[in-house]
Amino acid sequence: MSEEIIKLQKIYKYYQIGTEIVKALRNIDLSILRNEYVAIMGPSGSGKSTLMNLLGCLDTPTSGQYLLNNKDVSRMSDNELAEVRNVEIGFVFQTFNLMPRYNALENVILPLVYSGKNKADRNARGIDVLNNVGLSDRMKHKPNELSGGQRQRVAIARAMVNNPSIILADEPTGNLDSKTSVEIMRLIDDIHKNGNTIILVTHEEDIARYAHRIIRLKDGRIESDLQNTDRINLSILNENIH
Repeated sequence: MSEEIIKLQKIYKYYQIGTEIVKALRNIDLSILRNEYVAIMGPSGSGKSTLMNLLGCLDTPTSGQYLLNNKDVSRMSDNELAEVRNVEIGFVFQTFNLMPRYNALENVILPLVYSGKNKADRNARGIDVLNNVGLSDRMKHKPNELSGGQRQRVAIARAMVNNPSIILADEPTGNLDSKTSVEIMRLIDDIHKNGNTIILVTHEEDIARYAHRIIRLKDGRIESDLQNTDRINLSILNENIH
């Protein structure tokens, strides 16, 4: 039986805005296995962004337990959460979140600065992951010298640089055209095949169809959690593109 990498039990998350209490997540029970490829979907206000923040250790629940690799992260301090994020989770965002003054290699190795590796080791690892995403000839280019697809590849390389257990991708194709979106989803699929757990947060049905399992949220609750029987065949797509 596959090992659980994530286990949420009776998770609630409430926010206070003025005098109003917003019940963002209500009684969430969720398990994700190592090397699963999961999409989380839901309309605006469904709680998917709140759930993403909790899964990514960017926030903690009001109540309930979150076990990540068998560690209880639900009551950790901000510093402890930052350490977990740096080791366990690689983030890919819609807006890339690259530092404009740094070139591609410098952007990619930023997470390694906080892990205490020396400069030679950081650069070697950064070059390796940039090669893996097909950017060996763009390492010295700054973000404004790269296309949208190339910037997202830099962001994916940065997410991979610490060998994290989980890649958490938030609308990773939201700023890309259709052809480039397929290329990025192909890259994410390759990362999954190499053993990473992928959690994809999206409101786009076409993007969710790349995942093996789709979880739908509504009003802070899990509305459905089903295996994806309509998965996109990337090999057929690639033949149509070229």
